[in-house]
Amino acid sequence: MKRQKGNASSYYQAPQKKYWQGRVSRPELGNQYWHQAIECIDRFDWQTTTALKAKPTIAILGYACDEGVRRNEGRVGAQKGPAAFRKALAKLAYHHPNKKVIDFGDILCLESDLEGCQSALSEQIEQLIGQGIFPIVIGGGHDIAYGHYNGLRKALQNQFNAKIGILNFDAHFDLRPLTEEAHSGTPFYQILKKQDPSKVEYCVLGIQKAANSPELFAIAEQHNVSYFFNHECEVANFNTLKEQLSHFIARNDYLYITIDMDGFSSAYAPGVSAPSPMGFTPAFLEKALAYLLNTQKVLSCDLAELNPTYDNDQCTAKLAARIVDGVVSGLI
Repeated sequence: MKRQKGNASSYYQAPQKKYWQGRVSRPELGNQYWHQAIECIDRFDWQTTTALKAKPTIAILGYACDEGVRRNEGRVGAQKGPAAFRKALAKLAYHHPNKKVIDFGDILCLESDLEGCQSALSEQIEQLIGQGIFPIVIGGGHDIAYGHYNGLRKALQNQFNAKIGILNFDAHFDLRPLTEEAHSGTPFYQILKKQDPSKVEYCVLGIQKAANSPELFAIAEQHNVSYFFNHECEVANFNTLKEQLSHFIARNDYLYITIDMDGFSSAYAPGVSAPSPMGFTPAFLEKALAYLLNTQKVLSCDLAELNPTYDNDQCTAKLAARIVDGVVSGLI
């Protein structure tokens, strides 16, 4: 069936059970692995049967788009990230019996229409948050953040003065000025230029000086962006960093966490669009996420730039899967 651009529903693809395969345990043991526990529900079917089903606690949604990476002259392949992530998560042991997790399928990019894809993601995020569901979105390029944030803002439209704190684990600011087309390097510039500063605040953890031009540091200062360099994002330094982060958390009513997989050292995450050997470790992120989730202010989360084309033994996809498993574990 040919999909029509402009119709938000045409950018949606229902979940596919084929990605959720793994070891089969004895039926009497119940759900031992993610592939056994996950439930695949078409967003349209779910909307018409909510009275018959237990409300899901958490929704996994794919953002199968790397048009923003292509426009940014990066290494394409991140559109395959959601599928690789699901295959890796499927095989992990499941320790969340009191939580319901649904695979809601993917948002697709049609005919290079990044803006339409972002709009469709925004609509889906708004609906999920409106139903009290925690979204975990898997990309895809970091342009995911623009659509994700817009959906959160729409979902909070009745809380006019609510302030959202964006916490980005990333080697890059992604604050490039929007001169022509938007891309994976512009999402936070777009957000900060569009949004009243009393309603949004931006903080980046893992900034690498060599990966950001002096212009980007100037833009960050202009918009009062908080940031921590990669050498500060160490487990040994976490108590100091936590004290500084506590002020950011206190100033914001809600938190949106976005994790660019290229923020990790390429020793842990080679399968990304822009790898670097100087990033942070999984142990640091694990500690930071546990602290942030415990605030009970986190509204949603996404992972960006997972690029299976350049992965090594699926280790980046496996890392993304472990992160999501940790997020689910930390949600109260």
